[in-house]
Amino acid sequence: MKRKLTGKDRLIVALDVSSEAEARALIEELRDEVGVFKCGLELFTSCGTSLFALAREYRVKLFFDAKFHDIPNTVAQACRAAVSQSVDIFNLHATGGSAMMEAAAKATADAYQELLKVEPTASKPALIAVTILTSMTAQTLSDELNVGLPLEKMVPYLAQLAQKSKLDGVVASAQEASAIRESCGDDFLIITPGIRPSWAEANDQARIVTPRDAIARGADYIVVGRPIVKAPDRVAAARKIVEELS
Repeated sequence: MKRKLTGKDRLIVALDVSSEAEARALIEELRDEVGVFKCGLELFTSCGTSLFALAREYRVKLFFDAKFHDIPNTVAQACRAAVSQSVDIFNLHATGGSAMMEAAAKATADAYQELLKVEPTASKPALIAVTILTSMTAQTLSDELNVGLPLEKMVPYLAQLAQKSKLDGVVASAQEASAIRESCGDDFLIITPGIRPSWAEANDQARIVTPRDAIARGADYIVVGRPIVKAPDRVAAARKIVEELS
């Protein structure tokens, strides 16, 4: 995932729809314009694993935004299942702790070796950790969750914990990307949601950054949903963002 990336490679489009038919239509329309599609909880809950088959059918890269968060054994088994579905990226919550993440990393590596016996050319999926959701603010952490570290220190701390646990990268706001890059190095993946072009509405995202600024701050990939999915001309919107990334 850390090869030289083009603007198209860097763009992950969130399939923020609720049916397989809508997802298929989006993939058909945008598969030549973007690098990766993201399947989140809304779509997965509606359609299940048929979405993985859909990605294989169209030969597109898929980020399974699973956000696993459970006891280590349960998460490890879920990671095995994700690898067997040939997804390209999937994730868990860093707040599940190091034992959970280490179990997940080992299960992912073991499952990939098993997959190679059946599919010798299969690529190893990237296992990444969600740090702090981009809808959350510093006040949420301090006042509601009683977290002692300020947000700007908590995010890099969780990224370092994920790296020590043998994960490939993190999901984090681009506002913290430069601090993560500084503390975790160049080989650590950073995927940034909460991306809003200057011409798009913020919606429910609190810590937002433009595509160009996200890459400048150290992000490898950006996730864009509604500014493309809800655009009157989705192809034009995607191309506009790719141009900015390039």
